[in-house]
Formats: sequence, C-alpha cells, structure tokens
Amino acid sequence: MCARYTGPREKIERRLGEKLFLKGERSHSQKSAMVKKPYPPGIHGRKRAGKPSEYGLQLKSKQRVKNIYRLLEKQFKNYIKSSISSKKEPYEMILNSLEHRLDNIVFRSGFAQSRDQARQLVGHGHITVNGKKINIPSYQVLIGDIIGIAERSKNSPYFSNLMPQWFKGYEAPNWLSVSKEKITSEVKGNPVLSESGIRAEDLQSIIEFYSR
Repeated sequence: MCARYTGPREKIERRLGEKLFLKGERSHSQKSAMVKKPYPPGIHGRKRAGKPSEYGLQLKSKQRVKNIYRLLEKQFKNYIKSSISSKKEPYEMILNSLEHRLDNIVFRSGFAQSRDQARQLVGHGHITVNGKKINIPSYQVLIGDIIGIAERSKNSPYFSNLMPQWFKGYEAPNWLSVSKEKITSEVKGNPVLSESGIRAEDLQSIIEFYSR
C-alpha cells in the first residue's frame, strides 16, 4: 500500500489546476497557492498543456475526488468497486460512503477546518459517536448517530480556545444538525451532490476509470 502524501497540499491543487480547499481558512484567502501561482508546479509548469486524453481526464477526476477526501488509493478504489458491484445507484452510494466517513462528518460539522485536521482529531481519540469514543477515521456514521467531543478533550486548548474562533459562524450542510451549545452534530439524512463539491461528471469518469 502506498503511503499517504505528506508534502505541500497546495501542490496537489496546482497540479490539478483548481482549489480543493485542503488548507482550511488559508484556501479562501489571497495567500492560497492557486491565487499566487495558478499553474502546475515544476520548471515546465507555465507551459500550455496539450489536450488531455479520455484516460487523462478520468485520471484527473479520480485524483481530484480522492484528494478532496484525503484518501489512499486502496481505500478510494474499494469505495468505487463496492459501488459498481452493488445493485444500488452508484453515484449515491459513492457519495454516501465518502460523506458518511467519521473524519468527513467531523469536518462537515465544523469541528475542524480541514479533513486532515479532522482525521487527527478522530485518530487522537477526541471524537465520540453516540457517547462512545471512536478513533477510526473511516468509521461509517449512520443516520441518527450523534457526533460529539470526548469529555476529557473539551477543556483542551483546541476545543476551548481555537475551535470557537470559527465554530460559532460555521454553517453545516442541511443533512447535519449541529448544536453550537452542546458541540454535537446529528446525522439527519444523506448528503446531496450539490452540497458535496463533487461534480456528477467526475463520478461518471471515476466509474469508467475503475470499470476498465
């Protein structure tokens, strides 16, 4: 299994030619690499690229969505292959599998400013599901589950000083019900494509890529 990429996250965005908002608040500012250097990294980055092949477009779609959710190739491939082999609607199944990951829901709930940060919170034992500590980022959260902060973590500098700087003004997607007072988030339904940041054409390209 290949290791997770740990280099500059904004290089991924420059390589793909679009913002994936991997750096939290910085991604929305003028300090973003895509604002300062809106071209691929490397000595040939400024040169105009030729027209990509169908395979190239499919590969770009795969890289785009995989990096949005910060997944390893094996993890991502398993989600797509399971969706393709299922009798359920593949777009919906892929979206639900990705969005219902615990690290993603921690991010979507406003407990973290990026999915990398959310993964750390989960991995370090700061997050609970229905009152039980869960430290597996890929854990699939169900409708009706309540995500919260471990009692021992609430007075930590992160949750008492850092998170309040953005949490009060954060707007969660409609399928989550976030309590700003209790610092909890309840999964009320399934995500919709328009709120996810994923394009339908990307999903189609990804399905075609893994159906080869």
